[in-house]
Amino acid sequence: MTTTATAEALPAPEAEEAVSVRRVWPVLRTTLATLGTAVTVFVLATFATFALGAASGSNPAAVALGEVATQEDVDRLNHVFGLDRPFLVRYFDWISGAATGDLGTSWFTTIPVADSVAQAFPVSLSIASGAILLALLFGFTGGILAAVSRGSILDRAVTLLTTVSATVPAFVAAIALILLFAYAIPIFPVAGYVPPEQNLGAWLMCLVLPSVALSLDAGADIARQLRTSLVGTLRENFAIGARVHGLAPARIVLRHALPIASTPALSVLGVHAPRLIGGAVITEVIFGMPGLGQLANRAALQGDIPVVQGVLLVTIAMVVIIGVIINLIIARTGGTDRSAA
Repeated sequence: MTTTATAEALPAPEAEEAVSVRRVWPVLRTTLATLGTAVTVFVLATFATFALGAASGSNPAAVALGEVATQEDVDRLNHVFGLDRPFLVRYFDWISGAATGDLGTSWFTTIPVADSVAQAFPVSLSIASGAILLALLFGFTGGILAAVSRGSILDRAVTLLTTVSATVPAFVAAIALILLFAYAIPIFPVAGYVPPEQNLGAWLMCLVLPSVALSLDAGADIARQLRTSLVGTLRENFAIGARVHGLAPARIVLRHALPIASTPALSVLGVHAPRLIGGAVITEVIFGMPGLGQLANRAALQGDIPVVQGVLLVTIAMVVIIGVIINLIIARTGGTDRSAA
């Protein structure tokens, strides 16, 4: 006996509960699988990060004490830093401390790593968020225009623009934008960062150029994927039937076809999420913004391993969280939209 037949045989309250469970279970299963994958990726990535830091051979005690230090002095300071403990013990202490907000202490400034990361994190988060929003805006606008005007001059123009945008690295686009807006069109600031609590308008203005530079590649891939998917969706029977029944073209595209066709495009955004986060760290260095990239760059030059590891851990967490959100949106949207269609 099928689940539907069983539900029909039950009294009304029990039947409604059975149908509700049948609808909720796939979403719950997808959520649990996504969270399990995210935790696994996070543990493996942080373990690799910590292992690379441990394998670097950096010895802060020798650097801090100088050449005149005795081996006893170096050993004593290494004990203070906890470097004389086994690797796995140090890793578990580090990851358990990170869960409570303790990322250790800088070897050279003695400032808690969490404090330094907390100051730089809003900058990188602002750039990455701006890049994601612009990529979605550019990608969905270009993909929809190209799909509804398939074969036209507009379609070819969008295809050409996305092809060119996808071949330009973010740092090259950043340099080009700096040259353009520093000399030819001095509209946007080309360096520096203004916190939103200080001046909201200035904050938005200083995010425009780095966000645009980061969003080009992702926006181009989203537009190309959305065009292909949307063209195929508009050829399906439900879209053809909607046109026969006289529904407005805009309603067919935006209300019925786009939710289904957007799932592959969101998958592309999930692939680009690590690049957007990592690109934000690089781009902010070019634009002179005091984010995680600047912090990691200074720490790496000094050999300040705890700071580098703290920055990498936060970056990994951002990538994993964005991936989880996108996967849940895809699972929810895809299932709901297809059942509705």
